[in-house]
Amino acid sequence: MTHAGHAGTAVPVVGWLVTVLLVLVPAAAYAALVRARGRPWPPLRTASTVAGLVLAALAVSPLLGPHDPRGHMVQHLLLGMVAPVALVLGAPGTLLLGALPVARRGVARAVLRSRVLHVLTHPVTAAVLSVGGLHVLYLTPLHALAAADGTVRALVDVHVLLSGVLFAWAVAGPDPAPRRPSVTTRAVVLVLAGGAHAHLAKLLHAHDLHGLRDAAPLMYYGGDLAELLLAVALFASWYRARPSPVSGPRRRAHPASPHPDRPRRSRVLPPPGTAVQVDAGQA
Repeated sequence: MTHAGHAGTAVPVVGWLVTVLLVLVPAAAYAALVRARGRPWPPLRTASTVAGLVLAALAVSPLLGPHDPRGHMVQHLLLGMVAPVALVLGAPGTLLLGALPVARRGVARAVLRSRVLHVLTHPVTAAVLSVGGLHVLYLTPLHALAAADGTVRALVDVHVLLSGVLFAWAVAGPDPAPRRPSVTTRAVVLVLAGGAHAHLAKLLHAHDLHGLRDAAPLMYYGGDLAELLLAVALFASWYRARPSPVSGPRRRAHPASPHPDRPRRSRVLPPPGTAVQVDAGQA
């Protein structure tokens, strides 16, 4: 019993230590990039990144037990949908490009323009990896395997987080992305992915898959909320990027373009001694 007590105490301590490190290490790297950039960086970007790190760490903390159905579903929502939106809005790509030495920025831009990255970051590819991965998790024996094996569970958590970040970045990422699909394409993919996510939640509830019937409503309504956040981020980025409208028709006077109804003045001066006749109407 003594050994069991020590083991039971050690697991939460290690779990909380890992939770704290998952926040501190990436936050320190982000702060180092902000300092290396040498120019002011929007505080809201930093706050969004810290919020995303805290949410992701909270999802894998001992506070949410993976064997409790509702805890598992909250973990799924935080790790794969809510935290990725906050992390992406921190604009890590823009920060990295600004912090890199000038000589290395060309390499980073070449990577951004590569066809492989373009295919990987396309919203359709990202949706297949994110929502499709959830279908593989819940509709195959992978969920039972992850529940029994901590290593498999950790790998599944990493995939859920990374695929969620990739999908959020592909839909509403503020970072520069050459050949990014139009807002219409991204909105359509977001709606279709949301429908697939909701359909999976209905399957879990209807068939009580993996004993997740009571937790399925969390997946259904929580997924809607996360997709609404992503839609707001998408249309907010579109609103900021649109060209500023002209306040009204402006006509600029140009010396080379006289009014068509006004007679032209001759620039040829009369020869010396010639009397200049002044029109009575002009005098």
